[in-house]
Amino acid sequence: MPAGRQYTPSAPQANRAVRARPPGAHGGMGSKLRYSAIAAAYQAIRAESFMIKVEHLSRSFGDFKAVDDISFEVAAGEIFAFLGPNGAGKTTTIRMLTTLLSPTSGSIQMDGMDPARHQNEVRRRFGIVFQDPSLDQDLTAAENMDLHGVLYHVPRRIRRERTEALLRAFELWERRASAVKTFSGGMRRRLEIARGLLHTPRILFLDEPTLGLDPQSRNQLWSHVQHLNKTEGVTVFLTTHYMDEADRVATRIAVIDHGKIVAIGSSAELKARTETDSLEAAFLKLTGTAIRDETVGAADRMRQAAAMWRRR
Repeated sequence: MPAGRQYTPSAPQANRAVRARPPGAHGGMGSKLRYSAIAAAYQAIRAESFMIKVEHLSRSFGDFKAVDDISFEVAAGEIFAFLGPNGAGKTTTIRMLTTLLSPTSGSIQMDGMDPARHQNEVRRRFGIVFQDPSLDQDLTAAENMDLHGVLYHVPRRIRRERTEALLRAFELWERRASAVKTFSGGMRRRLEIARGLLHTPRILFLDEPTLGLDPQSRNQLWSHVQHLNKTEGVTVFLTTHYMDEADRVATRIAVIDHGKIVAIGSSAELKARTETDSLEAAFLKLTGTAIRDETVGAADRMRQAAAMWRRR
């Protein structure tokens, strides 16, 4: 181990340390110090196991509180669905998680880092697919991938290797030289997700990625996302209005309404809590049936993305 580097035991190592203690070593200052060190190691392991940690997060716009004292955690490698009606606070929360907006109060940790203090480092750790299209329609699939890699300072050799691997994984390799404007809606969404994974992020944000797609394209896209989640271990944070998608792919689900998280758990837990037999029925029971208005449009999202890149 390099000199000066702090060593933190893994969970199995900490377990072995406990089991290997000599007989009679139950008391004394030395024993207490050893167990304090083991307890600290467990706390460090637990903290590292969360890819996203949000505590008492709030965001206000004047007198309006868009996000109101929410707390949740997303485990490394988890597929986490963040659901809510229009205007519930989903987009504001994602903007704070992805460094586009500063919280009014509360804290965020992304892969152990504070986005407010380490914006560029945090941005390198996530990929994002916005609800609205963001590909250059006149470039080819390969050129869109290469441009993304350049923006994230991915070395040329790795860009080429990752581009081929991801386009093959999303069944787009044979169309790599085709202009994106010739692609179907489903192909474009698959390309956007492949592009978001090019720089090997640890977290992938998907903001309603299947909006407007037919059932076959939706099914294919989620199959690809689940495969990449398993093979690359990427943590997925998604929003969707299709309850069947969240029911199918999400490990856990958080429901936000009027800026507050009203429920969190697995699909089965939410159904049991609301005494309903479908996730959609559970969602409606938690949030009501009144129609909500969407307040953020495509132009707003494009301006947010442009502002993020200007600050890089």
